[in-house]
Amino acid sequence: MQRILISAAHKSSGKTTLSIGLCSALAQRGLSVQPYKKGPDYIDPMWLGRAAQGQCYNLDFYTMQRDEIKQKFLHYSQAADISFIEANKGLYDGLDLDGSNSNAALAKLLETPVVLVIDVQGVTRGIAPLILGYQAFDPDINIAGVILNQVRGQRHESKLRAVIEHYTDVPVIGAVAHNPEMAITERHLGLIPSNEQKQAAQQINRIAELVNQQVDIEKLLSISADVSILKSPTIKENIVSASEKLRIGVAHDEAFGFYYPDDLQALKNAGAELININMLTDAELPNIDGLFIGGGFPETQMESLSANQTMRQSVFTAIENGLPTYAECGGLMYLSKSIQWQDNNYPMVGIIPADTVMHKRPQGRGYTRLVGTEHNPWAFDQSDELPAHEFHYSALKGLPKDTKFAYKVMRGTGIDGQHDGIVYNNLLACYAHFRDTRQTPWAEKFISFIHSQRKQN
Repeated sequence: MQRILISAAHKSSGKTTLSIGLCSALAQRGLSVQPYKKGPDYIDPMWLGRAAQGQCYNLDFYTMQRDEIKQKFLHYSQAADISFIEANKGLYDGLDLDGSNSNAALAKLLETPVVLVIDVQGVTRGIAPLILGYQAFDPDINIAGVILNQVRGQRHESKLRAVIEHYTDVPVIGAVAHNPEMAITERHLGLIPSNEQKQAAQQINRIAELVNQQVDIEKLLSISADVSILKSPTIKENIVSASEKLRIGVAHDEAFGFYYPDDLQALKNAGAELININMLTDAELPNIDGLFIGGGFPETQMESLSANQTMRQSVFTAIENGLPTYAECGGLMYLSKSIQWQDNNYPMVGIIPADTVMHKRPQGRGYTRLVGTEHNPWAFDQSDELPAHEFHYSALKGLPKDTKFAYKVMRGTGIDGQHDGIVYNNLLACYAHFRDTRQTPWAEKFISFIHSQRKQN
């Protein structure tokens, strides 16, 4: 199983852009590329999946157990020609002092060679101690090559190559020049998602073309092939028969696109037929047994969301009448009374009696840990701390004091710093993003909850 992990010396080195280009360049060669993103993220995986012409999956020590990571990796990689992992932040960065959840730890767990992307702006001879230091810090990590990024001309590249060749044994497999054409537009949460970027395919092709010209793809493939056989127990998926399937609506449009593909697959395995719904253009909800509104950027589409009054009324009425509904972050915002951003204020669904206000700084960011309360409709064990993540610039204003919450916040911000997960009728709406993992099998619990409500009715 060929595999490679692309990391960097530090954050903002350009590894995401290069990873998008590399995935596309490999796919254009006719290879089946299986991309992965280390850590919790929606936007980068959307770009990587599009570049690789498939789905990108997340590998995260915080929400997954180590053997679970290895099982998932092998499960989704078995049909691929090459597995491509994009790291987050720097190679040795992570939550814990011992580096047990770092990118290096992931490379070690999956026995995968590392290619280090280095932003070389303002650097010449100093590149050597940087590479040597990264090698010496953990000799068990196979730094099999480097890609020089943001190179400022042929003279700069020649100096860098000469220094690296003289002082280290690490091959330079690419030198990518500074080029504004490779940039992908960013905003407050990072890159603009590919489901919003109208010219996403065109931009991916342009990046791939430039990467092809400046990176030795054959050398990259050679490095990825020089790996040991990775073994792990196989995943046994429990799939519900077709006769028991439920129709679950999933908001999928330019406002809502933050979904983990394995979570959607977990819903299908638990007995769901997924029905995509466009909250911007569809007139009303179709005939469904449950509704899932994930995260996204409703604030950038708030005028169109608000203008679709028939859909807003349809969602309000359905939840008021007991439709089992799960909403995360952007979905929570959409269900509030209004969204206020950049001196604009547009009415939303209004089933949550509070207003959403956008701020200039993050109101909640990073990993969270939650504990279920007696109001949690999905029967998570109240003694267990549940790992999740959040990243939101919005906050709710005017929420009633008697609001029922599904979770107590042990780490993170949630809705008010102490609670998350608004519970109303059969609605659960939270800022936290959960992943369907061994520890938090939310998809199965959501489907079971819908079945229980159907029996009661």
